[in-house]
Amino acid sequence: MQTKGYVVAILGATGAVGTRMIEQLAESTIPVSELRLLASPRSAGKELTFKGQRIAVTVATPDSFDGVDLVLASAGGAVSAKLLPEAVKRGAVCVDNTSHFRMDDNVPLVVPEVNPDALKDHHGIIADPNCSTIQMMMALEPVRRAFGLRRIIVSTYQAASGAGQSAIEELKTEAQAYLADEPMTASVLPVKGAAKHYPLAFNLLPQIDVFEDDGYTHEEWKMIHETKKIMLGDKNAPNIKVTATCVRVPVPIAHGESVWFEVAEGQTPTAAELRAEMAKFPGLVVQDDPAQQLYPQPQTAAGSRDTFVGRIRPDQETPGAYNLWVVADNLLKGAAWNAVQIAEELVARDLVRVPAGSAELFE
Repeated sequence: MQTKGYVVAILGATGAVGTRMIEQLAESTIPVSELRLLASPRSAGKELTFKGQRIAVTVATPDSFDGVDLVLASAGGAVSAKLLPEAVKRGAVCVDNTSHFRMDDNVPLVVPEVNPDALKDHHGIIADPNCSTIQMMMALEPVRRAFGLRRIIVSTYQAASGAGQSAIEELKTEAQAYLADEPMTASVLPVKGAAKHYPLAFNLLPQIDVFEDDGYTHEEWKMIHETKKIMLGDKNAPNIKVTATCVRVPVPIAHGESVWFEVAEGQTPTAAELRAEMAKFPGLVVQDDPAQQLYPQPQTAAGSRDTFVGRIRPDQETPGAYNLWVVADNLLKGAAWNAVQIAEELVARDLVRVPAGSAELFE
């Protein structure tokens, strides 16, 4: 195992997730001997701080990865598709926060608390799951381990930050216009490249990402198939039925989700038994005391690495079915922190190396 430190590159270092990757890396257990901050030409020359050291951002090119051990990437799917195979060719192990490689059969999709053993079979690229999928996996994995899991129905309440810093700024601008009784102008949401845009302030948008031919959005599709791949190792596994409705809400940071789920046939745990299993799960915090109005909220979850779960209760009409409410910071556990956790796990397992023949898989 390497002991002198790792050369780490952050691709997309100036974005909302990239800046948080720098912060999380500084607080991680990974020994970093050199940090390279990579971004597009418009960010070149900007300086960011890592452990008190000012580091200049440079333009990301294939040669940027020469001598790099670990890459944390969050610069958009097209950038990952172009540059991460080049990094792998140069011997770097990459943790990708975009959706580009998530459904690739050669790429593990990992939530470290849930399926860390999937890392053993990596070929140089590991995918960080969708933010909304991650927090649902955190809440449901202790249930699955203890009581089985056969059906999930989830409705999400996703923050503006899931669409990037520009969406946060637009939400603020729209809110100010609304309160001043002025027209609101939208150019980012629900999808930046779409024909129509709608304001998020004082509104709800039941569209996240583009629509597929079956009427589901791609975000909903991701939650369905990522859940199956993480929990069952197969993106099309029939063993757990999953459906989703994803909604953008006027919250700056931290997603909320209402989750209905069925455990294995014949299992009927009490709410207290579910809480007990969840309370033991690393990174999951139970906030569930209706008498004290204690339940997870985006305002209190923002800035935390933990995932918060509450409102745990049985479905009164369906034995073996339950409801819960789960909230997490989508930029931390939903992105930057989960990626750094994956990197920590790679270091701990001595897996920061690219197996022979891996580069050819991504050509």
